[in-house]
Amino acid sequence: MTNYFKDLGERVVSSFTQGALSVLGLDAMNVLTVDWTAALGVGGGAAVLALLKALAGRGVGQNDNAAVTPSVARKE
Repeated sequence: MTNYFKDLGERVVSSFTQGALSVLGLDAMNVLTVDWTAALGVGGGAAVLALLKALAGRGVGQNDNAAVTPSVARKE
């Protein structure tokens, strides 16, 4: 169960970061002129989708990870 929540947390945080960075644009990032509302909105939306996907994958494969397909599930 603990592995599942670690995996879930990693997926949600990475999706949020990827979504926010896609709005910011790494080559033109200036913290004074960034549209933080859009960046946080897209990042938050990506995080929610990652959370929903991981919750949907809860019953697939092993119960200790958030993978949606059994072939991605870790085997220990």
